[in-house]
Amino acid sequence: MAASRNSPSSTPLWFKLGLLLLCSASAYAAYQLNAPEAILAFFTGPGSYSRIFTAAFLVINWKSLPFAWSVRMWYCMIIHLFVRNYHTHTPDKLFHPVICESHTSLGEIDYRLHKSNSTYLSDFDVARSHLVSHLVARSGHLLARNAKHRLVMDPSDPTKPARGCFGIGIGAVHCAFKREIKPYQKYEMWSRILSWDRKWLYIVTHFVKKGAVLPHSWDAQSFGRTRNNPGSPQVWEKKIYATAVTAYVFKLGRLKVHPAVMLGASGLLPERPGAGGGANKLAEWTWERTEAERQRGYEYALHFAAMNGLHGWFDGGEDGALGRFALG
Repeated sequence: MAASRNSPSSTPLWFKLGLLLLCSASAYAAYQLNAPEAILAFFTGPGSYSRIFTAAFLVINWKSLPFAWSVRMWYCMIIHLFVRNYHTHTPDKLFHPVICESHTSLGEIDYRLHKSNSTYLSDFDVARSHLVSHLVARSGHLLARNAKHRLVMDPSDPTKPARGCFGIGIGAVHCAFKREIKPYQKYEMWSRILSWDRKWLYIVTHFVKKGAVLPHSWDAQSFGRTRNNPGSPQVWEKKIYATAVTAYVFKLGRLKVHPAVMLGASGLLPERPGAGGGANKLAEWTWERTEAERQRGYEYALHFAAMNGLHGWFDGGEDGALGRFALG
């Protein structure tokens, strides 16, 4: 079963072949172009200063290059879904954050010389994709082969597994801005599960000043320093640049999959009371604690979900419109 994957050696064959083909093609291209001679000419030939300056500028501002967002997204999905080991987190780690670091490139600066509000969303895309891909990699593989694993049954015929392509979609995003981010300033994005209901998985992401906050510990291997001193929401709020909430939906074909199914199949939910798990009664993190944390986050998610009602406010200019202007 997918849960038995404990090493990258179980990476799908098609991925290994594709990687081998890419490496072979790159090596052949380098051979044909005489790469050492081309590199030497690039740095020493006529006009080398302008080429070096242009190359350095592009490297420093790579986030703003065409297709950079796609590369970042594909990287995080491939690394978690096909390369890294499945996580071994227990249910008490469900609401822990994933931390991603980035910086403000020159192409993200607006006329006020700080990070443009519109560019926050592309960073959110990558940060929350790391979180979701990491947490539900196991259940995602199960659902992608649902005909075999029977994780979700067909509502019209409960004796048969549901069929269709597995996918993850975004239903809504809300972002609140608090402080500006300067050009080339580094920052961290702390993403964690906020709550879920029968349809949506809600993710909250905080833009935080780099190095201003350290976790008490790391859940798996060490990823850096930790802190010993206690903190409070009032203290951390001074370090936050922006906060966003995203609604995710899991789908198998046209069928929407309950987020709890995805989380449970990835080993992130404790057993429900009366489910036969007697040993779970002694566990420190129980179903009641998970549900209490979900409800605490759901108080915010409810207000976020209520924004969907604004679709009904659109009246098609029943009383007229001010004008039509080009976006440029």
